[in-house]
Amino acid sequence: MRLLNKRLICTLIIISLVSTIPIQSLAKGEQDDLFQTRMELYKTMDNIYQIPWYYIAAIDQYERNIQPVRQDLPIKKGLISIYFSKEKWAGFLNPNPEDQNPMRIQFFNGFGVDGDGDGLADRNNDADVLVAFLNYLSRYGTTKDSLKNALMDYYQSELPAKIIDEIALIYKTFNTLQLAERVFPIPKWNSYSYRSTWGDTRGWGGRRIHEGTDIFASYGAAVRSVSYGYVEVLGWNKYGGWRVGIRDTNNIYYYYAHLTGFKKGLKEGDIVKPGDVIGYVGSSGYGSPGTQGKFPPHLHFGMYKYNGRHEWAFDPTPYLRVWERKRK
Repeated sequence: MRLLNKRLICTLIIISLVSTIPIQSLAKGEQDDLFQTRMELYKTMDNIYQIPWYYIAAIDQYERNIQPVRQDLPIKKGLISIYFSKEKWAGFLNPNPEDQNPMRIQFFNGFGVDGDGDGLADRNNDADVLVAFLNYLSRYGTTKDSLKNALMDYYQSELPAKIIDEIALIYKTFNTLQLAERVFPIPKWNSYSYRSTWGDTRGWGGRRIHEGTDIFASYGAAVRSVSYGYVEVLGWNKYGGWRVGIRDTNNIYYYYAHLTGFKKGLKEGDIVKPGDVIGYVGSSGYGSPGTQGKFPPHLHFGMYKYNGRHEWAFDPTPYLRVWERKRK
């Protein structure tokens, strides 16, 4: 009971801290305050639940990432983006899916709790939602493996748990939520050229479309990470040759292909930042490991988005144009 009271008191303090911030009306110049408030919230909950703040932040961010690209999910506008369906919140056997009575919800094994002491378990209340999710995680434990198991059970899939773990490691490494910086993948001192080749047909290995933009540059020119991210994939692919795959905190997967090689020491599981060299322009691919020279040297740059169910490619050219203009 003492632990419960402590959690409730601390939660009330948090709510009093954040309730004065009009989230939906924040001007661009006030975004720093929003990030700072979220960070204070995550770290306070870390102290209460002993769940690392960067895991709490990663779960919240993962939910924030998938909502705009899912028709079955609302886009939450509050401080916290974690979403519970009516049925999950109230209990799947609860005859009243809009139930806000904490005792009845508990009877029907719902997730809903009263997190701010107002007597209601409201799934649209940031405090109730965050406390409910952290209560759920706490039942599994606070170690990395136990949190992964909890997330796998919650999302009914291994991939969301894996991605959340990656986002958490990025936040842990840089100790900040403000990781929006992006750079062009080829340094400005290198000569290069590109145009939109999105959707062009490709014939090698079977008819398919081109899922990316080709940036032609000198053989051996440095290739840089465009974002903060986690190195998910590094190695050979018969289409892309020597390639690197990096996922950022916005759940975008960046694909760098046809390299001549990787930066020495780079490995899967590494955390990178914008501008870090990850490899070098080449002409590898379209064959068995080591195949080179079937086309002029260039970087194939692709971008993919995962919505919690499916992953798809989209045209990176508009983003490349923006990053190119910024550095000029």
